Amino acid sequence: MSFVKVHQPCPTCGSSDALCINENGSSKCFSCGAFTNKNFKSTTEEVNQVQTVYKNNTSLDDQYGAVYGPLLDRKISKETAQKYGVKVVYNEKNEVVQHVYPFYNANEKTAHKVRYVKDKNFSFHGTYEGTGLFGEQLFKGGKYITLVEGECDALAGYELFGSKYDVVSIKRGCQGAIRDVKDSLEFLESYENIVICFDNDKIGKETAQKVAQLFTPKKAKVMTLPTGYKDANDMLKENKHAQFVKAFWDAKTYTPSGVINVSDRRDAFHKREKKNSIPYPWEGLNSKLVGMRGGELITLTGGTGLGKSSVTREIEHWLIKNTKDNVGVIALEEDWRRTIDGILSIEANNRLYIDHIREQYSKEELDKFFDILYDGENKNRVWIHAHFGTNDIDEIFSKIRFMIVGCECKWVVLDHLHMLVVAANEGDERRAIDTIMTRLRSIVEETGVGLILVSHLRRVDGNRGHENGIEVSLSHLRGSQSIAQLSDCVIALERNQQAESTEEANTTRVRVLKSRYTGDVGFATSLLYDRDTGRLAETNSIDEDDSVNF
Repeated sequence: MSFVKVHQPCPTCGSSDALCINENGSSKCFSCGAFTNKNFKSTTEEVNQVQTVYKNNTSLDDQYGAVYGPLLDRKISKETAQKYGVKVVYNEKNEVVQHVYPFYNANEKTAHKVRYVKDKNFSFHGTYEGTGLFGEQLFKGGKYITLVEGECDALAGYELFGSKYDVVSIKRGCQGAIRDVKDSLEFLESYENIVICFDNDKIGKETAQKVAQLFTPKKAKVMTLPTGYKDANDMLKENKHAQFVKAFWDAKTYTPSGVINVSDRRDAFHKREKKNSIPYPWEGLNSKLVGMRGGELITLTGGTGLGKSSVTREIEHWLIKNTKDNVGVIALEEDWRRTIDGILSIEANNRLYIDHIREQYSKEELDKFFDILYDGENKNRVWIHAHFGTNDIDEIFSKIRFMIVGCECKWVVLDHLHMLVVAANEGDERRAIDTIMTRLRSIVEETGVGLILVSHLRRVDGNRGHENGIEVSLSHLRGSQSIAQLSDCVIALERNQQAESTEEANTTRVRVLKSRYTGDVGFATSLLYDRDTGRLAETNSIDEDDSVNF
């Protein structure tokens, strides 16, 4: 069975040229895979008839009145066409209306493809079974072979090279490239260098990378055509012989995704995107970390009741007030109203989350505080997770992604990791944390969001715990070392709740346990909690020497 029409628009996925229509009325899209079974009938007999005709008559293309001649519409000479066995059909005006491309099984022609010049459609007659790449029967191995995407590109490439290098093309286009190459792998591997020159568009580039993976390491090279030229035939029509040959010699040896040749990255090294840092609210942290950046996963940790929520609120408010970025907050242990109360309490410099204090303010005064949640055009900038008592792990990750992509949040605060572990419901805490941290790391890498994650500490052995202000280390992180491994930065809070001194009991020491960006770790600053306002103020009254070692 042959295609009556190819490169047709697909009504299912919207592709402009991936649909092929068969002789029996059925169709298939090679982009989305949709199959239409219109007027379908058994075609076994039809296929057998075509194959029988080919077996008995190897010059079936002669029935078209096909002869050797130049492909004028493609600027390909008669000599090149004749070498590849390509014939043309003329109309009564002596215009080329069809190309006839032969396909061989060994040296026997078993099929041909007809290209209709006017509408660029194809029909295929015979069978691909056992046939090689287009042009394969002409060549026998050597130093270089160029693999292109279409028959005319093979002819054009051969002319651009001045007939010096072997050029073949895949048979079924990009959708069948892997199959075509595998069928002719032994032939292609007989060359020292395989240069892949597929169309200069997205699908062509992607397919070239996939095809390159099939060959012996370092043998495949991927050729990049100059901007403005889709394929080899485009360059031939513009007489760009020298530019094509240069692109051939400039072809880069294929390396797997994620493995780069640094010599290719000199310009990228100099032209890298600058990482814009947003300062922390406290200078001691800035001196260690040089601020926080998008694309970083920052883990904030500390013992129970040691001020993680207060520090988190200060950071949320700081980002809202000091950037124009959208901010998302996912607090899994509190109602959305409590989250807003906490942020607005920083703005009011008072504890609005306590009813009798909030009631001291008029509605107008509270609305003025509320205005920080919008930008100058009254556009929403702050997005909060309202979980309504349901915490499914996949649903939470879906909301994280929606905040980043749909709500355009550049910063997301997630409080806290171990509630996600509960939502994962895996039974094995370490395994659940490993999975969650990997997913969070992937989101950060993919989107460039700045993610601030709150995590708990494990209970330590001995007479002194975190509530007594012991010094925190990475080994104290609860559940899995993947928390430290996958975080760009780990910040720990220490406070001696049981201290006799009120000032010491209300002072949190901030310690950097990891900083991938600066490498600077250790004690950073002290934050004094004001019980009247609920605010944290930077102070040096409690320093490194006051910490309790463990």
